[in-house]
Amino acid sequence: MNRLQSQARPAPLTAEVPDRVSTETIARLRRVHRAASDLRRGIPVVLSAGEAMMAVLAAETAAPGSVAELATLALDPPILLLAPTRAAAVLRRPVGQGEAAVAVRVPENLLAPETLRAIADPSLTPVPPDRLGEPVPLPPMAGAALALGKLALLLPAVLVATLRPGLEADLERRHLLVLPAADVLDYPGAAAAGLRQVAAARVPLEDAPDARVIAFRSEGSGLDHLAIVVGEPEKVAAPLVRIHSECFTGDLLGSLRCDCGQQLRGAIRRMAAEGAGVLLYLAQEGRGIGLINKLRAYTLQDRGLDTLDANRALGWDADERNFLIAARMLQAMGIGRIRLLTNNPDKLAALAACGVEVVGREPHSFAPNGINDEYLATKAARFGHLLD
Repeated sequence: MNRLQSQARPAPLTAEVPDRVSTETIARLRRVHRAASDLRRGIPVVLSAGEAMMAVLAAETAAPGSVAELATLALDPPILLLAPTRAAAVLRRPVGQGEAAVAVRVPENLLAPETLRAIADPSLTPVPPDRLGEPVPLPPMAGAALALGKLALLLPAVLVATLRPGLEADLERRHLLVLPAADVLDYPGAAAAGLRQVAAARVPLEDAPDARVIAFRSEGSGLDHLAIVVGEPEKVAAPLVRIHSECFTGDLLGSLRCDCGQQLRGAIRRMAAEGAGVLLYLAQEGRGIGLINKLRAYTLQDRGLDTLDANRALGWDADERNFLIAARMLQAMGIGRIRLLTNNPDKLAALAACGVEVVGREPHSFAPNGINDEYLATKAARFGHLLD
């Protein structure tokens, strides 16, 4: 009998999240995910708040036909919403401090899709600021419109227009989705509340033969999050836990630009050595900005920005992750007290705020490799990571 066979045994499924998710919550999650999908395909989406309705079109995926469709529905000429950090870079002056977004009137001759993309994407040839209009007052639902663009993992730049009254039948004929702006703003909490286990299997790993993988999915969502479980952490008073956001370049390709692959494999080895542990593998690439935007950030880093400033130049915050997901997964597995394997003090605070008792921090750092030296230095200096 070989080593794997000797350790093989049925891996019981963990308990599902006990409270049932309401039908209305599932419907809201489905609407938000369909809206994000429509934006990615260049289709306008309509946000509503009371009697007011506003059409939203992502600058990144806009096409001539969709821009024209937006104009036919609009009460006034469309305006462009940008994240404040991106708006300041485009207009080359401070704007929108403390605001969720900045609204800019875009002249009609700049509404071509390639120009909108150039305004949204700092990795492209910039549009001269004197060709853009001045900032205008934010329309209602501006924060929700920009948040929806982020949920679609697109650049946070959207074209919006207040709709003419009485268009309900026209919107239905055009098959345009209408959803309450509140659904978008409430999404992070709803996505965590709707999380449930959908599959589990024993998956022996090279560094942890006694491992299994549990898959979680939020009701009404297409996103899957994984728990890599080593041994029986549910029987340990405070098991070792690692929250690891997926990193295609580091985890799969072995990129030297980050330390993610080392952290992933090192965490599994550490848990195997202890006999138990959980690694939560979250579908939140690039601290929540997505793979394509992470590649754009790499381009900006090659031009001299650090990882934090590159994210902000794209219009994203330094960290866009939803740690409620991690807390909910631990709750579903019956784990309430943990030792967290991390260098990031923000994770300690985030999990504690979500009701997880963190009894200790276990350091998890690796030496720089000559390529990721500045990346690690930025983590320490600007993100407050404890690289001890």
